[in-house]
Amino acid sequence: MSISSIESVLQQMRALAPSMGSAPTAGSEVAAGGFAGELKKSLDRISDAQQSASSQAEAFELGKPGVALNDVMVDMAKAGIGFQTGLQVRNKVVAAYQEIMSMQA
Repeated sequence: MSISSIESVLQQMRALAPSMGSAPTAGSEVAAGGFAGELKKSLDRISDAQQSASSQAEAFELGKPGVALNDVMVDMAKAGIGFQTGLQVRNKVVAAYQEIMSMQA
């Protein structure tokens, strides 16, 4: 599942929130640093780490000076761990969403 899938799930949750009672608007929640804002920042950091590691690997492959193999490997490992962590968080969010949706009113 990609970031767009996560955003789709969040949109579905926001659409159902008014029927469940009072719900904060998306703008106030993100501005206040709520869950959606923190999730977005985390996904942005994961994306930045992957892009940085990829560009550093490309620089190493092209033989640019100052790029060591050990730095490339460490950055690639960090990006991989960040991605796996994000994937597990996504799985937990989707599981929680599915559990909430299966509850009877």
